[in-house]
Amino acid sequence: MRPTKVFQLAKIKAVDLFSGCGGMSLGFSNGGFDVQAAFECWEPAIAVYRRNFDHPIHAQDLSDSETSVELIRSYSPNVIFGGPPCQDFSSAGHRDETRGRAVLSIVFAQIVLGVKPQWFVMENVARIEKSNTFQELKSLLVSSGYGLTSQVLNAAHCGVPQARKRMFLIGGLGEKDGFLNTELNSSLSTQPMTVRDYLGDQLGVDHYFRIPRNYNRRGVYSIDEPSPTIRTVNRPIPPGYGGHPKDSAHRDDVRILTAKERSLIQTFPKEFEFFGSKSNMETMIGNAVPVNLARFVASALMRYIHSQDVTQ
Repeated sequence: MRPTKVFQLAKIKAVDLFSGCGGMSLGFSNGGFDVQAAFECWEPAIAVYRRNFDHPIHAQDLSDSETSVELIRSYSPNVIFGGPPCQDFSSAGHRDETRGRAVLSIVFAQIVLGVKPQWFVMENVARIEKSNTFQELKSLLVSSGYGLTSQVLNAAHCGVPQARKRMFLIGGLGEKDGFLNTELNSSLSTQPMTVRDYLGDQLGVDHYFRIPRNYNRRGVYSIDEPSPTIRTVNRPIPPGYGGHPKDSAHRDDVRILTAKERSLIQTFPKEFEFFGSKSNMETMIGNAVPVNLARFVASALMRYIHSQDVTQ
Protein backbone atom coordinates (compact mmCIF):
# COMPACT_ATOMS: atom_id res chain seq x y z
CA MET A 1 0.00 0.00 0.00
CA ARG A 2 1.25 3.48 -0.86
CA PRO A 3 2.29 5.51 2.21
CA THR A 4 -0.17 8.25 3.07
CA LYS A 5 1.53 11.53 2.27
CA VAL A 6 -0.62 14.61 1.75
CA PHE A 7 1.20 17.68 0.43
CA GLN A 8 -0.01 21.18 -0.04
CA LEU A 9 0.33 21.38 -3.81
CA ALA A 10 2.15 24.71 -3.81
CA LYS A 11 4.71 23.31 -1.38
CA ILE A 12 5.88 20.13 -3.06
CA LYS A 13 9.60 20.63 -2.70
CA ALA A 14 11.94 19.39 -5.41
CA VAL A 15 15.65 19.40 -6.24
CA ASP A 16 17.39 19.04 -9.60
CA LEU A 17 20.41 16.74 -10.01
CA PHE A 18 22.80 17.10 -12.97
CA SER A 19 20.85 20.26 -13.73
CA GLY A 20 22.94 21.74 -16.53
CA CYS A 21 21.67 25.22 -17.32
CA GLY A 22 18.19 24.46 -15.99
CA GLY A 23 15.80 23.01 -18.58
CA MET A 24 14.30 20.52 -16.13
CA SER A 25 14.27 23.04 -13.29
CA LEU A 26 12.27 25.49 -15.35
CA GLY A 27 9.93 22.78 -16.61
CA PHE A 28 9.23 21.44 -13.12
CA SER A 29 8.74 24.96 -11.79
CA ASN A 30 6.28 25.64 -14.61
CA GLY A 31 4.59 22.34 -13.72
CA GLY A 32 3.85 23.56 -10.21
CA PHE A 33 6.76 22.21 -8.15
CA ASP A 34 8.73 24.30 -5.67
CA VAL A 35 12.29 23.82 -6.90
CA GLN A 36 14.53 24.40 -3.90
CA ALA A 37 18.00 23.85 -5.32
CA ALA A 38 20.04 22.41 -8.15
CA PHE A 39 23.30 20.44 -8.28
CA GLU A 40 25.81 20.56 -11.14
CA CYS A 41 29.59 20.42 -11.55
CA TRP A 42 30.16 22.20 -14.89
CA GLU A 43 30.95 25.83 -14.13
CA PRO A 44 29.71 27.42 -17.41
CA ALA A 45 26.26 25.87 -16.88
CA ILE A 46 26.28 26.81 -13.19
CA ALA A 47 26.90 30.46 -14.10
CA VAL A 48 24.00 30.49 -16.56
CA TYR A 49 21.73 28.75 -14.04
CA ARG A 50 22.55 31.33 -11.36
CA ARG A 51 21.72 34.16 -13.76
CA ASN A 52 18.25 32.75 -14.46
CA PHE A 53 17.02 31.31 -11.14
CA ASP A 54 16.60 32.72 -7.64
CA HIS A 55 17.17 29.48 -5.73
CA PRO A 56 20.71 28.15 -5.15
CA ILE A 57 22.73 25.87 -7.37
CA HIS A 58 25.55 23.92 -5.76
CA ALA A 59 28.82 23.14 -7.55
CA GLN A 60 28.84 19.52 -6.52
CA ASP A 61 30.44 16.35 -7.86
CA LEU A 62 27.46 14.05 -7.48
CA SER A 63 29.62 10.97 -7.97
CA ASP A 64 30.57 11.61 -4.33
CA SER A 65 27.17 10.26 -3.42
CA GLU A 66 27.73 10.16 0.35
CA THR A 67 28.49 13.90 0.61
CA SER A 68 25.79 14.67 -1.96
CA VAL A 69 23.11 12.81 0.01
CA GLU A 70 23.80 14.86 3.12
CA LEU A 71 23.60 18.13 1.20
CA ILE A 72 20.46 17.17 -0.72
CA ARG A 73 18.78 15.80 2.39
CA SER A 74 19.07 19.25 4.01
CA TYR A 75 16.39 20.47 1.59
CA SER A 76 13.94 17.69 2.59
CA PRO A 77 12.75 17.24 -1.01
CA ASN A 78 9.52 15.45 -1.79
CA VAL A 79 10.77 14.98 -5.37
CA ILE A 80 14.23 14.45 -6.84
CA PHE A 81 14.50 14.88 -10.60
CA GLY A 82 17.37 15.05 -13.05
CA GLY A 83 19.07 13.83 -16.20
CA PRO A 84 22.39 12.06 -15.54
CA PRO A 85 24.89 12.54 -18.40
CA CYS A 86 23.97 10.11 -21.15
CA GLN A 87 26.81 10.16 -23.70
CA ASP A 88 27.64 6.50 -23.20
CA PHE A 89 24.09 5.48 -24.13
CA SER A 90 23.55 8.08 -26.88
CA SER A 91 23.37 7.36 -30.59
CA ALA A 92 25.63 10.41 -30.93
CA GLY A 93 28.20 8.86 -28.60
CA HIS A 94 30.09 5.58 -28.41
CA ARG A 95 27.15 3.48 -27.19
CA ASP A 96 29.45 1.90 -24.61
CA GLU A 97 28.14 1.81 -21.06
CA THR A 98 31.56 0.77 -19.72
CA ARG A 99 33.15 4.14 -20.53
CA GLY A 100 32.32 5.84 -17.20
CA ARG A 101 29.38 8.18 -17.57
CA ALA A 102 26.86 5.35 -17.48
CA VAL A 103 27.66 4.88 -13.79
CA LEU A 104 26.16 8.32 -13.09
CA SER A 105 22.72 6.82 -13.65
CA ILE A 106 23.51 4.40 -10.82
CA VAL A 107 24.72 7.37 -8.75
CA PHE A 108 21.35 9.04 -9.34
CA ALA A 109 19.59 5.94 -8.00
CA GLN A 110 21.96 5.75 -5.02
CA ILE A 111 21.22 9.37 -4.12
CA VAL A 112 17.49 8.73 -4.39
CA LEU A 113 17.83 5.76 -2.06
CA GLY A 114 19.96 7.77 0.36
CA VAL A 115 17.49 10.67 0.54
CA LYS A 116 14.32 8.55 0.05
CA PRO A 117 11.96 11.21 -1.41
CA GLN A 118 8.36 10.22 -2.07
CA TRP A 119 8.90 10.66 -5.82
CA PHE A 120 11.71 10.84 -8.36
CA VAL A 121 11.98 11.49 -12.10
CA MET A 122 15.04 10.49 -14.14
CA GLU A 123 15.49 11.52 -17.78
CA ASN A 124 17.86 9.86 -20.24
CA VAL A 125 18.16 8.86 -23.89
CA ALA A 126 15.77 6.19 -25.12
CA ARG A 127 18.65 3.77 -25.70
CA ILE A 128 19.28 3.39 -21.96
CA GLU A 129 16.31 0.99 -21.77
CA LYS A 130 18.38 -1.70 -23.50
CA SER A 131 21.36 -1.34 -21.17
CA ASN A 132 22.47 -3.50 -18.26
CA THR A 133 22.88 -0.31 -16.24
CA PHE A 134 19.18 0.49 -16.57
CA GLN A 135 18.18 -2.96 -15.37
CA GLU A 136 20.54 -2.63 -12.41
CA LEU A 137 19.24 0.75 -11.29
CA LYS A 138 15.62 -0.41 -11.63
CA SER A 139 16.37 -3.40 -9.41
CA LEU A 140 17.93 -1.12 -6.79
CA LEU A 141 14.87 1.14 -6.76
CA VAL A 142 12.25 -1.63 -6.75
CA SER A 143 13.98 -3.42 -3.89
CA SER A 144 13.70 -0.21 -1.84
CA GLY A 145 9.95 0.12 -2.31
CA TYR A 146 9.58 2.28 -5.41
CA GLY A 147 6.96 1.48 -8.02
CA LEU A 148 8.22 2.50 -11.45
CA THR A 149 6.82 4.01 -14.61
CA SER A 150 9.18 3.84 -17.58
CA GLN A 151 8.16 5.52 -20.80
CA VAL A 152 9.86 6.86 -23.92
CA LEU A 153 8.35 10.18 -24.95
CA ASN A 154 8.73 12.00 -28.24
CA ALA A 155 9.05 15.68 -27.35
CA ALA A 156 7.14 16.66 -30.51
CA HIS A 157 3.99 15.19 -28.91
CA CYS A 158 4.66 16.95 -25.60
CA GLY A 159 4.60 20.64 -26.55
CA VAL A 160 8.08 20.84 -28.09
CA PRO A 161 8.68 21.54 -31.81
CA GLN A 162 11.40 18.90 -31.98
CA ALA A 163 11.59 15.19 -32.78
CA ARG A 164 13.55 14.24 -29.66
CA LYS A 165 12.90 10.86 -28.01
CA ARG A 166 13.77 10.57 -24.34
CA MET A 167 13.17 7.95 -21.68
CA PHE A 168 11.64 8.98 -18.37
CA LEU A 169 11.78 6.75 -15.31
CA ILE A 170 9.36 7.96 -12.65
CA GLY A 171 9.21 6.37 -9.23
CA GLY A 172 6.87 6.60 -6.27
CA LEU A 173 7.22 4.95 -2.87
CA GLY A 174 4.60 2.26 -2.49
CA GLU A 175 3.20 2.76 -5.98
CA LYS A 176 2.36 0.05 -8.51
CA ASP A 177 4.50 -0.24 -11.60
CA GLY A 178 3.05 1.81 -14.45
CA PHE A 179 1.24 4.16 -12.05
CA LEU A 180 1.83 7.25 -14.20
CA ASN A 181 1.30 5.82 -17.69
CA THR A 182 -2.33 6.89 -17.92
CA GLU A 183 -1.57 10.50 -16.98
CA LEU A 184 1.29 10.66 -19.47
CA ASN A 185 -0.57 9.08 -22.36
CA SER A 186 -3.77 11.06 -21.88
CA SER A 187 -2.00 14.35 -22.59
CA LEU A 188 0.05 13.38 -25.65
CA SER A 189 -0.87 15.36 -28.76
CA THR A 190 -2.02 13.34 -31.74
CA GLN A 191 0.03 15.44 -34.18
CA PRO A 192 3.72 16.34 -33.78
CA MET A 193 4.38 20.03 -33.16
CA THR A 194 6.20 21.86 -35.95
CA VAL A 195 8.61 24.74 -35.56
CA ARG A 196 6.04 27.04 -37.19
CA ASP A 197 3.34 25.80 -34.79
CA TYR A 198 5.45 26.95 -31.86
CA LEU A 199 7.37 29.96 -33.15
CA GLY A 200 5.29 31.18 -36.08
CA ASP A 201 7.56 33.26 -38.31
CA GLN A 202 9.89 34.39 -35.51
CA LEU A 203 12.93 32.76 -37.08
CA GLY A 204 12.53 34.75 -40.29
CA VAL A 205 13.24 31.67 -42.42
CA ASP A 206 11.21 28.82 -43.88
CA HIS A 207 14.17 26.43 -44.12
CA TYR A 208 17.44 26.03 -42.21
CA PHE A 209 20.54 23.85 -42.07
CA ARG A 210 21.41 21.42 -39.28
CA ILE A 211 24.80 19.69 -39.62
CA PRO A 212 24.17 15.95 -40.21
CA ARG A 213 26.26 13.26 -38.55
CA ASN A 214 27.40 12.22 -42.00
CA TYR A 215 26.71 13.43 -45.52
CA ASN A 216 24.45 10.46 -46.27
CA ARG A 217 21.83 12.18 -44.12
CA ARG A 218 19.79 15.26 -44.87
CA GLY A 219 20.86 18.63 -43.55
CA VAL A 220 18.12 21.06 -44.63
CA TYR A 221 14.80 21.20 -42.79
CA SER A 222 11.54 23.11 -43.07
CA ILE A 223 9.91 24.96 -40.20
CA ASP A 224 6.69 23.16 -41.21
CA GLU A 225 7.99 19.99 -39.57
CA PRO A 226 9.41 19.27 -36.13
CA SER A 227 13.06 20.17 -35.78
CA PRO A 228 15.48 17.26 -35.65
CA THR A 229 17.06 16.73 -32.24
CA ILE A 230 18.96 19.81 -31.11
CA ARG A 231 22.51 18.57 -30.59
CA THR A 232 25.60 20.10 -29.01
CA VAL A 233 27.18 20.64 -32.44
CA ASN A 234 26.18 23.65 -34.54
CA ARG A 235 28.55 24.40 -37.42
CA PRO A 236 28.23 26.44 -40.64
CA ILE A 237 27.30 24.63 -43.84
CA PRO A 238 30.49 22.80 -44.85
CA PRO A 239 31.73 23.06 -48.45
CA GLY A 240 31.65 19.28 -48.69
CA TYR A 241 27.91 19.04 -48.11
CA GLY A 242 26.41 18.67 -51.58
CA GLY A 243 22.80 18.24 -50.57
CA HIS A 244 20.47 15.31 -49.94
CA PRO A 245 17.34 14.11 -51.81
CA LYS A 246 15.20 14.74 -48.72
CA ASP A 247 16.44 18.29 -48.11
CA SER A 248 13.51 20.71 -47.96
CA ALA A 249 15.43 23.42 -49.87
CA HIS A 250 18.77 23.91 -51.65
CA ARG A 251 21.74 24.28 -49.32
CA ASP A 252 22.69 27.63 -50.90
CA ASP A 253 19.34 29.14 -49.88
CA VAL A 254 19.50 28.44 -46.13
CA ARG A 255 21.50 29.29 -43.02
CA ILE A 256 22.19 27.63 -39.70
CA LEU A 257 20.19 28.65 -36.65
CA THR A 258 21.81 30.77 -33.95
CA ALA A 259 22.35 29.46 -30.43
CA LYS A 260 19.45 31.63 -29.25
CA GLU A 261 17.13 30.26 -31.94
CA ARG A 262 18.10 26.73 -31.01
CA SER A 263 17.31 27.50 -27.37
CA LEU A 264 13.81 28.61 -28.45
CA ILE A 265 13.30 25.24 -30.16
CA GLN A 266 14.37 23.71 -26.84
CA THR A 267 11.43 25.80 -25.50
CA PHE A 268 13.51 28.05 -23.29
CA PRO A 269 11.73 31.41 -23.07
CA LYS A 270 13.14 34.44 -24.89
CA GLU A 271 14.11 36.07 -21.61
CA PHE A 272 16.29 33.14 -20.54
CA GLU A 273 19.88 34.43 -20.68
CA PHE A 274 22.65 32.35 -22.21
CA PHE A 275 26.22 33.57 -22.16
CA GLY A 276 29.79 32.30 -22.37
CA SER A 277 31.77 30.90 -25.27
CA LYS A 278 29.85 29.77 -28.35
CA SER A 279 30.99 26.20 -27.79
CA ASN A 280 29.81 26.19 -24.18
CA MET A 281 26.44 27.72 -25.05
CA GLU A 282 25.84 25.19 -27.82
CA THR A 283 26.78 22.35 -25.45
CA MET A 284 24.48 23.44 -22.63
CA ILE A 285 21.58 24.11 -25.03
CA GLY A 286 22.02 20.78 -26.82
CA ASN A 287 22.31 18.81 -23.58
CA ALA A 288 19.32 20.48 -21.91
CA VAL A 289 16.02 18.72 -21.37
CA PRO A 290 13.49 20.77 -23.37
CA VAL A 291 11.61 22.96 -20.91
CA ASN A 292 8.16 21.96 -22.16
CA LEU A 293 9.04 18.26 -22.14
CA ALA A 294 10.03 18.54 -18.49
CA ARG A 295 6.85 20.50 -17.79
CA PHE A 296 4.79 17.79 -19.55
CA VAL A 297 6.15 15.10 -17.22
CA ALA A 298 6.01 17.34 -14.15
CA SER A 299 2.38 18.26 -14.85
CA ALA A 300 1.42 14.60 -15.21
CA LEU A 301 3.06 13.80 -11.88
CA MET A 302 1.41 16.80 -10.23
CA ARG A 303 -2.02 15.72 -11.48
CA TYR A 304 -1.41 12.23 -10.14
CA ILE A 305 -0.32 13.50 -6.73
CA HIS A 306 -3.35 15.76 -6.58
CA SER A 307 -5.68 12.89 -7.51
CA GLN A 308 -4.23 10.75 -4.72
CA ASP A 309 -4.56 13.57 -2.17
CA VAL A 310 -8.19 14.10 -3.15
CA THR A 311 -9.08 10.43 -2.80
CA GLN A 312 -7.43 9.90 0.59
